Amino acid sequence: MKKIVLFSLLLFCGVTLFAQQKQVVEFTEKTHDFGVVKEEVNRISYDFVFKNIHSTPVTLKSVKASCGCTTPAWSKEPIAPGQTGTITVTYSTAGRPGMFTKSIAVVLSNGSEDFNETLYIKGEVTPKAQPEEESNTIGETAK
Repeated sequence: MKKIVLFSLLLFCGVTLFAQQKQVVEFTEKTHDFGVVKEEVNRISYDFVFKNIHSTPVTLKSVKASCGCTTPAWSKEPIAPGQTGTITVTYSTAGRPGMFTKSIAVVLSNGSEDFNETLYIKGEVTPKAQPEEESNTIGETAK
């Protein structure tokens, strides 16, 4: 029984160390919740900030949103070790009332290997207030 527990512990530690070695950047947040926003604002944006924790410069190779209503923007310059970078994600609220969750696939490179990260935005868009319809009733004439 002791051998099984020891083996499990060593396996867990090995997997944890392996996973940590593969990380090249550290995001301050991987999911951002916009909360409730009005459709009239048309666009909402959030800056995902990350730090290069690798020993070599890191480049954002590609950043792709899960749909056309979400637009990412990022620096094409390499991020030096210890420096920070930003990925700005903009969501179009126009014509999209209701709950939303969108993913952003990020591919980073340290020059010799590629690394994948996934970021998420979510929230709820409240619909625009509809203009009141004009009354179609004909008023009564006085007798």
